[in-house]
Amino acid sequence: MEFKTTHLAAFQLIGIAVRTTNADGQSQKDIGELWERFLGGNLANQIPNKVSNDIYCVYTDYESDYRSAYTTLLGCKVRSLEFIPEGFSGKEIPETTYKHYQASGSLPECVGNAWYHIWQSGVERQYQADFDVYGEKAQNPQEAVVDIYVS
Repeated sequence: MEFKTTHLAAFQLIGIAVRTTNADGQSQKDIGELWERFLGGNLANQIPNKVSNDIYCVYTDYESDYRSAYTTLLGCKVRSLEFIPEGFSGKEIPETTYKHYQASGSLPECVGNAWYHIWQSGVERQYQADFDVYGEKAQNPQEAVVDIYVS
């Protein structure tokens, strides 16, 4: 799986979060439930100061690496963290250089397969904040294209 190197400015997100781990399939369960809450509760519409309707799934606050605990935040990019609604979390993603991958195919399998490849690739990682972007090209779950950024 190929990637391009890209530098991104810092940005801010508001969404809902869960602390999880990849051990024993726990992250699949936890992140799946996070998506159900986010989409089922139409939570994107409750996020103030949204920059776009793209949904970001961020993996951050790593205990060490992908084999240990980390936080997943599911939300939208915002102009400001001044007002974070009750029950939501805010996070600033730092400016850094990312490895940019694209996953394409059926959701969520194509994203899971891409991450499995990234984990197995031995690619150097910062473990600051990694994220998937579900934009316009991810609207058809059978033929989705999702951008993945690895710090």
